Amino acid sequence: MVEQLTREKIAQQADIRIEAPRVAAPTDRTFELPKGLYVATVGLYLGFIAMLAVTFSHPELSILAVIFGFSVIAGFALPLIWTRLAPETKSKAKSWARFEQEGIMTAYGSTTARDATVQVLILPTLIFMWGIAIVVIAALV
Repeated sequence: MVEQLTREKIAQQADIRIEAPRVAAPTDRTFELPKGLYVATVGLYLGFIAMLAVTFSHPELSILAVIFGFSVIAGFALPLIWTRLAPETKSKAKSWARFEQEGIMTAYGSTTARDATVQVLILPTLIFMWGIAIVVIAALV
């Protein structure tokens, strides 16, 4: 059954602390992935842009290719800068060996290194393969 709790009953059972803890939790801004995954992701995105820029080379399209390339680089460079901002932290990105051994913790639980690598690289790989398909279709038409 449901029991109604009064302020007095709660005060008897509660663990009340007058002071808040003064130690702040350390900030981990590493995203826990090895650098190789970021390099592979950027490489696949830039490879897609370069492949289309070379295939459909036109002076007007080269400006767009440069803008897209800068956007990809900025999209990964800004978080890299953010991870190195003050305050200094002792946390470092995982090495590949440690990543393979421990995996990564996600919102849905622990994930193995293989599964995390597939999750990170599936979209850039599909986009790159889509670019290859576009180039093949353009060459055949």
